[in-house]
Amino acid sequence: MIQFGTGGWRAVIGDEFTKANVQLLTAAIAGKLKDEEKAASGFVIGYDRRFLSKEAAQWAAEVMAGEGILCRLIDRESPTPLIMFTVQYYGLPYGMAVTASHNPAIYNGIKVFMEGGRDADEGLTGELEQYIKNIDPAEIKRIPFEDGVRNGMIQMIDPMNQYIDSIIRSINMDAIRSRNLKIVLDPMYGVSKTALQTILLTARCNVDIIHERHDALFGGRLPAPNSKTLAGLMNYVEEHHCDIGIATDGDADRLGVINDRAEFLHPNKILVMLYYYLMKFKGWHGAAVRNIATTHLLDRIAEDFGETCYEVPVGFKYVSSKMAETNAIIGGESSGGLTVRGHIQGKDGIYAASLLVEMIATTGRRLSEIYSEITDRYGSCEMEECDFRFSQEVKDKITEILLQDKRLPEFPYEIEKVSYMDGCKVYFKNKGWIIARFSGTEPLLRIFCEMPTLEAARETSDVLKQFLSLS
Repeated sequence: MIQFGTGGWRAVIGDEFTKANVQLLTAAIAGKLKDEEKAASGFVIGYDRRFLSKEAAQWAAEVMAGEGILCRLIDRESPTPLIMFTVQYYGLPYGMAVTASHNPAIYNGIKVFMEGGRDADEGLTGELEQYIKNIDPAEIKRIPFEDGVRNGMIQMIDPMNQYIDSIIRSINMDAIRSRNLKIVLDPMYGVSKTALQTILLTARCNVDIIHERHDALFGGRLPAPNSKTLAGLMNYVEEHHCDIGIATDGDADRLGVINDRAEFLHPNKILVMLYYYLMKFKGWHGAAVRNIATTHLLDRIAEDFGETCYEVPVGFKYVSSKMAETNAIIGGESSGGLTVRGHIQGKDGIYAASLLVEMIATTGRRLSEIYSEITDRYGSCEMEECDFRFSQEVKDKITEILLQDKRLPEFPYEIEKVSYMDGCKVYFKNKGWIIARFSGTEPLLRIFCEMPTLEAARETSDVLKQFLSLS
């Protein structure tokens, strides 16, 4: 029953997300550690604020201790990037975060990390699924949590200070201190407050916070930073004349931003601005990596600076892997996750937010001014996004049409090429592109279309939606 998607294993609490399954997956990791003769290095587990996250982390620790593997358990609700940092900091072969990231509150899940703190790749997750099939749940060894703590097999740690210091060392704090910026944070009832507030207060920013209390239902909202969920943050930025509003998703690996005009800044624009900033203002050189559903404006910037932008399937494991292969300086996705060379190899909304604040301080320009400079130079790209829930019958029909028969509608633009690397992506000559793909984390069909204008993107999306009988 345990299958990994693009962002780890996620399941409905009480359905597939159960104590038995959490311990089954942990036993699979323990078995792999032993088979690879890496058990002596130990393991680390962290958890977010979701319902049963802390308990699930303890269930997993019981199995590691039962297998005789030292388990470091982060003794606080933790951002996913902190857990990834901890894997890297201790030089561990693997680690685990109990989280369902931005999924609805009825979900929980587990993300597995590899050496260096990056997301588990398909090779590892595929092997773990095979281990799971060969495990008899009745034979899983466990030590009661309290006993494991007493005998030292479960070690409580708190690496938050080391994580915060690693970001502070990489950010131009002096530039930020000189600007007296007014910033509002929206953790979306998640786990970013401590780290991000500490970093910004250390940089002498004026910081306000909304939606900071612990609420396992996330205030009744989806804990994903987008234009619909961040209405409160937009209003706060406008009413209090803030320089920037920053939101992070439930486990703080994704970022949402409200600019100085109280407008939602699409994650594509954040990624583009940071790549432009790193090369033009900080003098960095290197490629960029984006997933197949992320803006091609990144490609134009890379080409202008004599660099390459690489396209990979959806799933940050592909981004981080390609970054390591090409020594790229930035990698990201249109859903708000990004990372920069020299930091952890996974997405980090806290670090990305800190770098954005540095950009405002160093350039002396507002976010709206920086993006206008980019579009004046490279042209505009506007994206339309649509999500559709489906029955298995509808999924089978769409799969047959797009991926098996490879049929397409009559688009109003000349087609340059079609890719089936991840879903079906159509590239138009000198215009833009459109992709339809099934989500790897939720039961959704997602359509993304990028064109020079929002009107053109919507019209092109409508053509595909009508062709697939979607409403």
